[in-house]
Amino acid sequence: MGHSIRPRRPPAGAPSASVRMGRTNDVYNETRTAVDTGKSTTEESADSGGEHTPPHPEARPERSGWRRWAMDTRPLRRPAFRRLWTSTTATAVGSQLTAVAVPKQVYDITGSSAWVGYASLAGLLPLVVFALWGGAVADSLDRRKVLLVTNIGIAVTSLLFWAQAAAGLESVAALMVLLALQQAFFGMNAPARSASVARLVPAGELPAANALNSTVMQTGLVLGPLLAGALIPAVGLGTLYLVDAIALCAAVTAVRKLPALPPLTGGTPRPAGPREIAAGFRYIVARRVLLLSFLADIIAMVLGMPRALFPQLAATTYAPWGEGLALGFLYAAIPVGAVVGGLMSGTYSHARRHGWMVIGAVVVWGAAIAAFGLSAGLWWAVLFLAVAGFADMVSMVFRGAILQSAATDEMRGRMQGVFTVVVAGGPRLADLLHGTAGSAFGTRAAVAGGGLLVVVAMSALALAAPALRRYRI
Repeated sequence: MGHSIRPRRPPAGAPSASVRMGRTNDVYNETRTAVDTGKSTTEESADSGGEHTPPHPEARPERSGWRRWAMDTRPLRRPAFRRLWTSTTATAVGSQLTAVAVPKQVYDITGSSAWVGYASLAGLLPLVVFALWGGAVADSLDRRKVLLVTNIGIAVTSLLFWAQAAAGLESVAALMVLLALQQAFFGMNAPARSASVARLVPAGELPAANALNSTVMQTGLVLGPLLAGALIPAVGLGTLYLVDAIALCAAVTAVRKLPALPPLTGGTPRPAGPREIAAGFRYIVARRVLLLSFLADIIAMVLGMPRALFPQLAATTYAPWGEGLALGFLYAAIPVGAVVGGLMSGTYSHARRHGWMVIGAVVVWGAAIAAFGLSAGLWWAVLFLAVAGFADMVSMVFRGAILQSAATDEMRGRMQGVFTVVVAGGPRLADLLHGTAGSAFGTRAAVAGGGLLVVVAMSALALAAPALRRYRI
């Protein structure tokens, strides 16, 4: 393993299936000896002289009946991916405890929802900047080391959150600084984490691996706020930060046991500055299917994410069911649907037309959001939002698989950095757009109109851009 495999790059647009499969499996094969044993390359050589031969990466017994629909857990048989997934699992709920605790503490100090919004914006700019830079860093350095440093940084930040709460500091400025620091570490962490997946599993298991990761995160979105609501009256707000810090320590332990994940090009580490970030954007433009995958998410989230209108809908349209109950169900419905989509992801690994899966999922998302906007009954509204969440999970899984398979390993970190910015920024732009449209046209018209715009815009993009329709693995 002293040489680097440099697969032939496909032309712009939709590369051939053989090139894509060969490239991703070559990347996997480059490190799979270390991956399957959970050791670095040097450790493996010392133990067995490099003779370890893992099972064929694409081998899979056929499943029938309900088991065909059940979640595909093959990636968890690979020790290195299992460790990465364990680190994600350890923080899925804990991170949501902090996500609830910070705005709650800001509101307790100021009594103002506006300050809660300002605090959220304080974390956005560091997230964007450091996600883009973190993508370049992930392509330049050993991704395992990047994950270790950033996970430790997030854990220390959580401890500082706990310390200021325990000391009764009551400083919004301190909270905003800590939030900005935390989001900077997260922006560095996310690209390295996502870009590592294709080095730990073969191409055929990318959808399953993405479904496993996404399901855990969506489960955290459901359980985290519920657990926070139960813990705050019992143990106090500061304890939420401490629980998150403890979970992050478990994540650091799991990441520490990963094999080394240096750049496959070898040699002296490349720089990770503005020129490398700009090269990432040029790469996206040159490979149209990557650009189209980002546009699909922007269409779905900016035009069709109505969460800014949930409080008003709960207080008006769904008030007969109880405002608090309605608000809780509206916020929980999309993550619950996404979790169900993850648990039923067994068939994802059989799909080869990844572009059509993204197109179909975004169209279903838009149609479900439009139906939600027209629903007068709470339970119908929750059902349609859950369907939207299911579709969002499908879109998330296959957009991730496209990014991981269509990009070469030396660019994969930067692609995931842009992906992090799109995923984080889209819903925030949607909050502004839907809030303005809701005030101008009414909440239900804004929601239903946004959903219909998603269907129209995604259909037009699919017709105008054959590269996405033709993309398959």
